[in-house]
Formats: sequence, structure tokens, C-alpha cells
Amino acid sequence: MADTTGTGAAQSQEHSQPQGCKKIFLSYTRPEIEQARAIIALLEEAGFEVWWDGLLEGGVTYLATTEAALEGADCVVVLWSQLSVESAWVRDEAQSGRERGCLVPLSLDGTMAPLGFRQIQMLDISAWDGKHDSPLAQRIINAVRMQCDGTPAPVRPVVPAPTRKPLSGRGAPGISRRAMVAGGIGIAAGAAALAMWQGGVFAPGDDATSMAVLRFANLTGQEEQNWFSDGLSNEVRSILARNPLLKVSAPTSSTANEDADDFAIGRSLGVSNILRGSVQLVANTVRVSAELVQVSDGLIVWAQSYDRDFSDILALQSDIAREVASALVPRLTGEEGLDLGGTDDPRAYEAYLRGQSLYQLTAGEESDRAALRQFEAAIAIDPDYAAAHAMRSTMLAAVANATSDADEMREYYAQATAAARRSIAIEPNLARGHLALGFAIDNGKGSRSEALPHYRRAEELAPGDADTQRTVAIFYAYGDQQDLAKAMIERVLELDPLNARAFHAAGFIALFARDWAGVIQRMEEALALNPNLASAQYAIANARLMQGDLAAARASFEAESVPVFRDTGLAIVAAQSGDADKARDLFARLVEGYGDSSLYQQSQVLAHLGDPDAAIAMLERAYDAGDPGVLLARNDPLLDPLRGHPAFERLLLERAT
Repeated sequence: MADTTGTGAAQSQEHSQPQGCKKIFLSYTRPEIEQARAIIALLEEAGFEVWWDGLLEGGVTYLATTEAALEGADCVVVLWSQLSVESAWVRDEAQSGRERGCLVPLSLDGTMAPLGFRQIQMLDISAWDGKHDSPLAQRIINAVRMQCDGTPAPVRPVVPAPTRKPLSGRGAPGISRRAMVAGGIGIAAGAAALAMWQGGVFAPGDDATSMAVLRFANLTGQEEQNWFSDGLSNEVRSILARNPLLKVSAPTSSTANEDADDFAIGRSLGVSNILRGSVQLVANTVRVSAELVQVSDGLIVWAQSYDRDFSDILALQSDIAREVASALVPRLTGEEGLDLGGTDDPRAYEAYLRGQSLYQLTAGEESDRAALRQFEAAIAIDPDYAAAHAMRSTMLAAVANATSDADEMREYYAQATAAARRSIAIEPNLARGHLALGFAIDNGKGSRSEALPHYRRAEELAPGDADTQRTVAIFYAYGDQQDLAKAMIERVLELDPLNARAFHAAGFIALFARDWAGVIQRMEEALALNPNLASAQYAIANARLMQGDLAAARASFEAESVPVFRDTGLAIVAAQSGDADKARDLFARLVEGYGDSSLYQQSQVLAHLGDPDAAIAMLERAYDAGDPGVLLARNDPLLDPLRGHPAFERLLLERAT
């Protein structure tokens, strides 16, 4: 080597060589000599003989000596960086190691290996602090020792995906601007991952299979294409969550705090691994890169890039999920069922992803109706798209809950039920189909007994899906399974600790369990994550009311963003305060403003106005009208004045089943 952009590394002749020690050739760039010296010191302390050119004596034939050291090395360690990937000398030295099957690539700053060197497992050491007793230092030694002991290097494509932030604080680029190449996928990746697992390279422990799927970066340069990159990451997450051997953080937590770097997000979620990636759309070609990285030290467990025709994108999400699963667990639960409810038509899939993007907005009735139109468009293209039927049911139910027209509400729930049944008829094992059907039946018909089998089936089919488990937990809380609901929501909070909806659900579960302090704590945590969260203040006000703090209850009811909940609560506080006239004025406003869509709330107010017969009669009307509020009747503290009344208990026995 005659230039200073790429140099080999060697140990001095005077260094005593331990018996049985292995010879290491270190390739690096001269500007990064201090980082190279740290690696040399670590490897020498571990008993390796390290060759580097910094100690070449004067008069030595430079090229010949370097070539001899390179060819005689048991292992070639190359330090990839933003500088070294441009060095022809470093590439030549790395090629020698690759051809002889003894290459160990390390990334100093998170930069990916150049084209031609991405089939070898790379260890990202950008987070290494130089300490020899750190876990990352041990992984460097393990990787070199595995190579020197004759263990084949892990062979799987390694293409670090673009990231939102550098991998370290050293100004590492993090995002490669090189064109990505198509990658093959197969059994080799999983086998290599298993070899690394057994070799001790992966971090041990029960949390080794915990992960968060981060939002894939949109590299199209067009914000309106976010629906595709977000949708793809959500679908990959959904597939991974169905594997009971993986602990997958839920969507909201995985995409929370976008200003933080990827590893900070992983640490805040308490997961051991993050899956991140990027998406580009060029004409009809989809370019996707993804990588699975350990949070503790930046070790790239698995990575791949793909160039696919858009028509192939439907299988790509499952390919990624299978590869990640095989890299994280010693065995798979089986590939059957990973693609449940999908479509073969990319046009239908595009409409579906657009619908999912709108659904995730949770911005109100307008976005819900827009999402509904997209799912209906997907079904028009592919009538057998089970997942689209399930999501259509979900959106129909959301629109039903938002309408103030009782007749319209019943019609939407009828359509939601039919759509969910169609979904399950196409794919009986689709968790989201069973969840949609259970919700439509429970809310539309008020029949817990008919809805229960579908909630249970969804729970069985998606044990790692926090959204599914959260919804099932709430269903149990509506009935008499409070302990089960509480245990489930605690697991959900572990999976989804940054999701306001998870804490919101936990707050209502505490409300139905009559844990007033728990209600306030969970809802305050939910509001800290989302200050505009609907019905959170309503739940807090309920708890304050049950604690006898009327002033605090009134303040929370006044802060509630849902008008019907606010007005109902204020009427009850007025009644509890002895101001019956004000309570009746507010009740009249409730009737005038919301009509039959507020039958359940009218029953709540009448119960506190001391008219149990009228309250029970109104509650019976609510049951007849299919008012979703009646789901709360069994455990609703605002109906406590009716408890013990024979007509009320009989109504619950007859209707709340």
C-alpha cells in the first residue's frame, strides 16, 4: 500500500507471542489510527497477535511485507467507516479476507460495508467507549475468536438501513446514499443467526427477543408517500406480533418521540432490539432496506436490502418478518399463517395501506370516513381481501360511535357486523377479523355472550399484539373478569409503554374495578402522552366524584373534550351538590342537544336526580336502541344509586349478557 487512505496493521516483532495465539491483520484508514489502536490493544490483551503497518521498520519492502502478513493472517479485521469505504487499499485487504473466508468487519461509525461485502455479519462498534470490560468489547473478541477457531463467519446480507439519526455522537452518517442492491432471502440467514446465537454473540437473557419496529423512513422526498412507508412497517410489525416467541412493542410506542434517536427510543421502550428501515418508490420499483440492531451496543443482528417490482411487495413484508424472527429466536413457530388475510393485487394493497394511514391518525369522524373509503376501494379491487373487510368493519363501527343519529348508528353497526363476518369467512384465523366482529356485536347488539368467543379467538391468535390485547382487556373489564383484565392491561403497558391509549384503557379498567387512585394515576399518565385524549378527564372526574371531592370532579368534567360526557357529568355534580334545578336544566340541554343518542347518559343523570324508576325506564330504552353506553351498566359507578333496585338488577340479568 503506497497511500495513506488505507493501511494494514501489524504487531512489532519484539512482542512476545502467547502459545497458540492467532494472527490478526487489521485494515483501517490512517486518519482513524487512534480508533485502530484501541482495537489493537483490545485484541492483544485477549492474546491475539495483531499485524499493523504502523510499526513497519524502515527499509522493509512495504507492499511485499503487507501482502505476506495479509495472506498469512488467520483473520482479517476491517474497520469500515465513511472514509475507509472509499479506500481502494482497505477494499483490497477486505476482499482477501472475504475470499479466504476469514473476514471480520467492524463499523466505526455505523457506515454500511461497500457493495460486495454485505454478505458478512458486521458489528457496529460506534457506541464502544474503549473499555475492555464492556459487553461490546466482548463481542468484538467473540467475533474474532469465532473466526480464528474455525467457526464459519455468519453469512447473511448485511446492509444497514438508513436511519433518522447517526448511530453515535461522532457525526456518523447513518444514512447511506449508495444505491441498494437486490438481496436474496432464504434459509441461510436463519441458520447463520442461530449459529451466532449459540456462539454467544447475541446478548443473552429473557429480553433478547424483545423488539420495537420503528417507522420506516420515507426516502422518496415526497411527504404524501408516508402512507406506504408507515403502512409497510405496520404490516411487518403485525406479522411479527403473531409470533408468540417475540415480544413486539406496539405501533404507537414504536413511533413515539420521533425527535429521539433510534437507540433512545429502544431504551425508552425497554426493548433489546430495534427493526428499522427505509422505503423508496421509483416508477414501479420498490426499494426497501431493513436492519435489526441490538440496542445495547449497536450490533447488527440482521440486515437486508431489496429491489422489487411493486407487485412483489405483498410478499416482501412477510419475508422481512420471517428473517427477523429467525434472527431473534432459535426456532420459528412455523411460517404457516404469516400472510393471513392478504391480497395478491398491489392496487388493493395500496388502497389498504392508505386506509391504515388514515386510521392511525385517529383525527375524528372525517379521517375515519376517509379510511373507510380506502378500505372499500381495496375490497372493490379484491373482494376476497379479508384484512380489508376487517378494517372496513372497524371503521364502520367507529363512524357508528361518532354519529348522533340513532337509526344511522344501528345501520352502520349492522354493516360492520356483516363486514367482519365476511372477513372471517374468507380467513377464519385472522385475529383482526374476530376482534372487529366481537366489537361490532358487543357494541351494536349489546350481546356479550355472542361477542365473547370472537374476543377470545382474537386473544389466542395475536398474543403479542398490544392493540388486540388492549381491546380484549377492556371487553373483560366490562363484565366480571376484572382480575384478568388488570393482568392483561399490565402486559399491554409493558409492550406499549408510550401509548396514551394503553394508559387510557388501563384507567377505565381501574374505574370498573373501583380503584379510584388507579384511575387518576393511569389517566394522568395518558394525558401526559396526549393532552387532548377524549374521555380521560371524564374518567378522572368519575373517580373524584366517588372520592367525594365534588369541586375536583366538576373541574375535570369541565375539562372533558367530549360534550355529551361533559354535560352529563356536570348535571350529576349539580345533583350531588343539592342544586336540583341546575341539574334538571343541564338534563334538558342533554336531551335537546343529543336526543336518543344520549339515552344511556340520560339514565345516569336521572339516577342521581332521585328518580330510579325513570332512570331504569330510560336504561331499558337504551338497551332497545342498541346504545353502546349500556356496555358499562354492569360496572358503571354513575349508576350506583340504582344498585339493589329489583327492576335494575332484573334488567342487568336479562340484558347484560
